[in-house]
Amino acid sequence: MYQPNLKQTTLLTLLAFIIGLGFLIATIANYFASRDTIRHSIIGTELPLTADVISLELQKDLVKLVQVASAMAEDPLLLDWVDQGERNTKLITRYLQAIKKRYDTSNAFFASDRSQIYYTDDAHQPMRPDEPAHHWFYRFEGAGTPWEVVVDVRRLTLFLNYRMTASDGSFLGVAGVGMSLDRMRHLMDTYQRRYQRTIYFVDSQQNVVVTGSEAGSEEIPRGAHLSDIPALADLKQQLPELRTGSFLYRSDGEQHFINIRYIPELKWYLMVDKRESNVMAPVQRTLWINLLIGFSVMLIVLGLVGSISRRYLQRIEAMAIHDALTELLNRRGFGLVAEQAMLEAKRQRSDLCVLILDLDHFKTFNDTYGHLGGDFLLRSFARLLAGQIRQSDLISRWGGEEFVIMFKDTDLATALALAEKIRAATEAATFDFEGTPLRVTVSIGAAQLSPGGNLESLLGAADRALYRAKNGGRNQVCSATGIAAN
Repeated sequence: MYQPNLKQTTLLTLLAFIIGLGFLIATIANYFASRDTIRHSIIGTELPLTADVISLELQKDLVKLVQVASAMAEDPLLLDWVDQGERNTKLITRYLQAIKKRYDTSNAFFASDRSQIYYTDDAHQPMRPDEPAHHWFYRFEGAGTPWEVVVDVRRLTLFLNYRMTASDGSFLGVAGVGMSLDRMRHLMDTYQRRYQRTIYFVDSQQNVVVTGSEAGSEEIPRGAHLSDIPALADLKQQLPELRTGSFLYRSDGEQHFINIRYIPELKWYLMVDKRESNVMAPVQRTLWINLLIGFSVMLIVLGLVGSISRRYLQRIEAMAIHDALTELLNRRGFGLVAEQAMLEAKRQRSDLCVLILDLDHFKTFNDTYGHLGGDFLLRSFARLLAGQIRQSDLISRWGGEEFVIMFKDTDLATALALAEKIRAATEAATFDFEGTPLRVTVSIGAAQLSPGGNLESLLGAADRALYRAKNGGRNQVCSATGIAAN
């Protein structure tokens, strides 16, 4: 279960304290004290909170793009297709269409180093080093980084390029996806209308690259350099080089508040600007009413930020230890709980066994029914496994078509009986994939923890048993009788 971390709790507590203290002082102060309090609120809370929400939404999009692109670069289907000489272009087109539809991206692509062809979900074209539109590929190839974020300012699209390599580390190409920034612009427009703020992004050369489509865009035109915008002359004089923080500047005789936030993934600055007159004019006439409204808005925004951050951290925490396809524990998650189970078994001197299961001929099956069929089979098999074990047992997708089960308080004979039950249930099961009945078998290696053994040796013994099961004709269970201690 998710537990709020100390930094998040401290931040929310500090924000609540500052806001509460500010409004308490405002209720007992005169007009000038109220003006100073509101200034402090805008600089220290309102504009940073707006930047927090927008940058958080942008981070969520980036996390999604990294996950999708990395999964593409490691997808056995795509790797096999490249290794087989990229002969069937219809296959890669269908694959990219499926990625685009499944993850709701605006683009999905693969650029091959071997064939020098750029494949998309609806076409493909050759690449040339002398073509400016293709310079990104050769630059990224030489950079050596695993992934990068690139923004097409003209099309307002965020691209994630992920390096794809062979088993020997050689460069195969670039897999990636793109996402439109329209949703981000809509969020910017919402905040500009609702809170009378001007929101825009500036690149490292201080050119305005993204603005809202509605309020505020006339004063800050897209494509302009900050030095060429008369309204920002005083700000440029104070900040020849942009830096993160909150600042005051004057424009046309009026005071402005601005919060600047650096987005390292894009190497952009997020700028949230607010005119003082937008909040100060009504203060003199309706001080108490405005304080009440402002206090309510602060509570809502604070609750919104707390709720979004909790959901975001919960999602990240779950993704870190669970497999997205089968919803079982992933390799990392299994390692965390398995080590604890082994400590308990040694402390209580109880038996503990593991099974390593491998679906037979899965690559052939994947080639026959495609990536979606392979995913369907993995999910179906995961559900079958979950129905065969106890609630106290551990089950994990180890990688590809391999799964691991750990039986607590179970000797090898019982584990072998359970493994045979799983093997028979798998052989007897029929999975309906889009009206096509599918059948599959499984090979299983079993091992028992011996005194002085560790997780690595236990899994190694089970893996060797699995190797014998597969070499012995598949669709069978083999056991390991001895595990070397450290």
